[in-house]
Amino acid sequence: MLNALQPRIIAIIAFLAVVAGVSMTVGWFGYLSALDQLRQRGQSDLALASDRLTGEFGRYRELAVLMADHPVVAAKAAGDDADVTALLRRITDKTGSLDVLVVARSGIELASASGSGAQNHQRQPYFERALDGALGHYHLLHDRYGQRTFLFAAPIFSPEGPVNGAVIVVVDVDAVEALWRGDRPTVFFTDELGVSFISNRSELVFMVRESSRAIHTASAEFAPDILKPFLEYEALDRRGMQLWSVQGQRYVPRTALHLSLPLPVIQMTGEALLDVAPAKLIARLQAGVTAAICLAFGALLFLATERRRTLAQANVKLESAVHSRTAELSDINEELRHEVVERIATEAQLKKAQSDLVQAGKLSALGQMSAGISHELNQPLMAIRSYAENAETFLERGNVDVAGQNLGRITELARRMGRIIRNLRAFSKQENHGMTDVDLCAVVEAVIEISHSRAQSEGVGLIWSPPEGALMVRGGEVRLQQVVLNLLSNAMDAMTGQDNAKEVEITVERNGTRVDLGVCDSGPGLVEPDRIFDPFYSTKQLTPDGQGHDGMGLGLSISYGLVQSFGGDITGHNRETGGAVFTMTLDAAVVEEDAA
Repeated sequence: MLNALQPRIIAIIAFLAVVAGVSMTVGWFGYLSALDQLRQRGQSDLALASDRLTGEFGRYRELAVLMADHPVVAAKAAGDDADVTALLRRITDKTGSLDVLVVARSGIELASASGSGAQNHQRQPYFERALDGALGHYHLLHDRYGQRTFLFAAPIFSPEGPVNGAVIVVVDVDAVEALWRGDRPTVFFTDELGVSFISNRSELVFMVRESSRAIHTASAEFAPDILKPFLEYEALDRRGMQLWSVQGQRYVPRTALHLSLPLPVIQMTGEALLDVAPAKLIARLQAGVTAAICLAFGALLFLATERRRTLAQANVKLESAVHSRTAELSDINEELRHEVVERIATEAQLKKAQSDLVQAGKLSALGQMSAGISHELNQPLMAIRSYAENAETFLERGNVDVAGQNLGRITELARRMGRIIRNLRAFSKQENHGMTDVDLCAVVEAVIEISHSRAQSEGVGLIWSPPEGALMVRGGEVRLQQVVLNLLSNAMDAMTGQDNAKEVEITVERNGTRVDLGVCDSGPGLVEPDRIFDPFYSTKQLTPDGQGHDGMGLGLSISYGLVQSFGGDITGHNRETGGAVFTMTLDAAVVEEDAA
């Protein structure tokens, strides 16, 4: 048994070793790629920090040049007794500089914004450069101000040409650092002596490089007690990138990518330390994902191999048992044949049941269409019957003209019935007919004319106050008559059998680009307002004698669909004073007056 498992154990160990090697390789290249991206971002951040620093110093450099051209300052340098202290103080307050000095050619300080001290600037490098006619600059820990300063000295030229003196602008380095102290990444600026003079980390200020020559030179420029040893680090090279392993610093990354950028404008070098922890994390994630994918693939391969081996063993056993189980397999085969026959019969029954369901669905759809047509044609048929009876009466009386008018109305109603049938058929097939501009007031008046005889017979008062002129809306004339007639009929049906006054009020009002038509009744109201537009739900109430009305519950559902096809809306709710109100909202037609 152990001899059989030994090759598989060796294969698993070898596979794990390969996975480890591949993962480490992917992680290493991922680490180098992440470091390269980190270097690109760090170079941009370092350039931005350097530009910000040189930009801040540039303001003071320009200030020194501008002050050197000031006539009062030039006069003071030429020996004038004018008091320029107030001017220098105003300039200092407005620019945020630490101090502004006016120095004679001899190096004697003539005036200053601070008004303190009388320092002799002779033999100072920044002053000597200004006497040569160039812009001088220098940095030091100034004893006079007790803090780090950056000096810009601009020459003051006399009208004849020679230099009479210099204007020195003193910059507070702490104030410049305050704008970006604590930002990432860690940035510090070192001078030619190797002293870190400016940084966004205070613990890095006044650190000097390890070179003994640099320390000796820096000690001559700065007080030895303020200089600190440089960072303890071990430099490693990674494909041209320098990594520092820093020890003993709390606010500096333990492992950082070191970048540098020379700044000849201020004679310093900008340096940045970028934390490589995100790059290590990315490398670990890439190595982990690679290992997981390889292990998953190996596991699937191992399972597939084991399955094939198991199947091969099972196949051998099956082949050895084939001859002994031939009879059993023949019996099972016969049973399967019977089962196939039964399943074929079951499938035939299922197809017949599906065919019956399709036929039932067709009959149901046909019944809904017939119910809708009978409901929508009920009102025109009643009107035709009324006009026919009236025509017969007028003919008996010899009033042929009125009888002819009734017959003409019957013809018009027959045409309308034809149009209603076409509209109902189009509605059932979800067809979209083109809309036209329709006079809503004419539609209402036509419906009132059709329903007038019924309203009189049932004692229903129709309240209708049409507005002046036509009120055009977008829709179909026959379908709008159909909707309004259905709303009016439902309102009169709802008041059947009640003792109090029966009134139906029809209102039309324009609201901007929309037109509202309301049908209000004085009936008992709606029992379930949320269901009134559901198919086969009737809002009609039974009369006191229990007879009721024939309602199939399709009128409001069809009306809702018609109004929606016009791009409008229809709602229904109960009024606080009693009764129900239905509101139909349509788009107003754009006429020439509106367009103007």
